[in-house]
Amino acid sequence: MNQHANQQHLRIGFIGLGRMGLGMASNLQRKGFQLKVFDINGAAIDALVKLGATAAGSVAEASREVDVIVTMLPNSAIVLDTVGGPNGVLASARKGAIVMDMSTVEPDVSDRLAAAALAQGKSFVDAPVGRLASHADRGESLFMVGATEADYATVTPLLQAMGTTIHHCGGTGAGTRTKLVNNYLAVVSCQLNAEALTLSQRFGLSLEKTLDVIYGTTATNGQLKIAWPDKVLKGDIGPGFTIDLAHKDLTLIVDAANTVKSPMPIGAAAREAFSTARARGFGGNDFSAMVDVLCDLSGTEKARLKG
Repeated sequence: MNQHANQQHLRIGFIGLGRMGLGMASNLQRKGFQLKVFDINGAAIDALVKLGATAAGSVAEASREVDVIVTMLPNSAIVLDTVGGPNGVLASARKGAIVMDMSTVEPDVSDRLAAAALAQGKSFVDAPVGRLASHADRGESLFMVGATEADYATVTPLLQAMGTTIHHCGGTGAGTRTKLVNNYLAVVSCQLNAEALTLSQRFGLSLEKTLDVIYGTTATNGQLKIAWPDKVLKGDIGPGFTIDLAHKDLTLIVDAANTVKSPMPIGAAAREAFSTARARGFGGNDFSAMVDVLCDLSGTEKARLKG
């Protein structure tokens, strides 16, 4: 499908201009799509208007007279209300419109909204986002998409404008479920890494030498080798993905696993470790700061690379 042609005729509503959504919407607007945007934060709307977008005064207004409505929202309850509520996206969108929810939510939420959209002659796509807010700013996000072939073809130009990697995971609901599997490994890896490096610190080992060994064996992982050296191990615990959000995702994952009777003992334990971190005031820090939490609990010097 010709991306330029799609840019000429697709009208886009974008709802949810938070830390991820703002970067995603900005890339869409800069790359030729015409957006009508809404968020409860007026400053975020103003930022998009400066790029040429049209401000909407409500969810309903952002959803009317557009072809695709994108939602990027904090949690399942807000998605259900915003998309499925009496003044929400589905109630306001025209027949034939596509609702593309890019939030991380319970699989049941995606399923319910997809069924409601179908019953109203509208379409639903779940396309949760991988990678970090910094990637969203640069238009380098990864997307896991659940959609029919036809809807996937329609939204692909939007996804190409916002990211570099797109996976069509299956029909509606498949994107949401794939995101939970991916985030399970990413978040639990943080907990495992935190425990391992805290143990290394307690043993009095060289962090640099410990990492050299780990990087050369099957014990390594992407969080430890790629993400952590640029985050917590150099003292940067500013949030790319917060401990609070990681805890939220682990809760979604464990609950979803329980629903389909899939055992999740390590996930449940990791969720409680993240609960401890939140209770100790670390919730707003990057989730790599779990190692700081454990070092703090054990009275150990923080794991930091020299230089």
